[in-house]
Amino acid sequence: MAELKRVGFQGALGAFSEEAVRVLVPEGEPIPRQSFQEVVRAVESGEDSAGVVPVENTIAGTVAESYEVLAESELVVTQEIAIPIQHCLFGVPGARLDRVLEARSHPVALSQCREFFASRPEVRAHAVYDTAGAAEEVAAAGDLSLAAIASKGAGKRYGLDLLQEDLQDRDDNQTRFFLIVREAHDFGPSELLKTACLAELENRPGALHELLGIFAGRSLDLTHITSRPAASPWTYRFLLEFRHSRINDGVMATEAASELCARLRVLGTFPAWQPKGPRADEVAS
Repeated sequence: MAELKRVGFQGALGAFSEEAVRVLVPEGEPIPRQSFQEVVRAVESGEDSAGVVPVENTIAGTVAESYEVLAESELVVTQEIAIPIQHCLFGVPGARLDRVLEARSHPVALSQCREFFASRPEVRAHAVYDTAGAAEEVAAAGDLSLAAIASKGAGKRYGLDLLQEDLQDRDDNQTRFFLIVREAHDFGPSELLKTACLAELENRPGALHELLGIFAGRSLDLTHITSRPAASPWTYRFLLEFRHSRINDGVMATEAASELCARLRVLGTFPAWQPKGPRADEVAS
């Protein structure tokens, strides 16, 4: 595998996506990007060696925008990782929790902290483009009534005071990330592989049932399925991920699936992430 020097991610420095970059590519330089589209374009152009995008959260579910930009690109998924997400509330020095009137963060992060907002109805949720970006905005504003929901690293980076930690609705809150590159590469031995693909079906009765039967008939573990609108009104594309032990099992399944699909794009085949060590909620790679 070629050395990955610049690795793009959506958000500001201190974002959870930056943490994922540092886990997936320890030798890489994290490069902040404004949007998922910018992450993809920078990799496609060669400006960045790779990109990291979030694809699923254990509370909020699928990060649809990431799959959308991958669907329209030719980039390849080559690794995945899941990291624990701990949301903290930060304010400028001197801020107090009981005087916070607005909490800023990424919409997905806000959706993971519903119980906090239910317990404090006076606090208004304000969506911004990134968790770390919210911390940066609050630090710049200097307003005691404003707060940011972000990682501990982001709060420290932007000089904010910790007002409350563990805002997430569940202690096992985790987000899964993909590492994307321009070209697929060989990887070392792996006990478990995963293939991600995008399928667009003809609008006819039984089409989805037939597609899913391909994986069931081969005893393949379908770990993720979600639908998204396709190009024509009231037609859909399906995002599928399945596990398998041999590369050939994945190839045969996607070849069979392609015969049923109007379009099938394999996003990548890669080692499936698995928790290691005594605790499943620890970062494991």
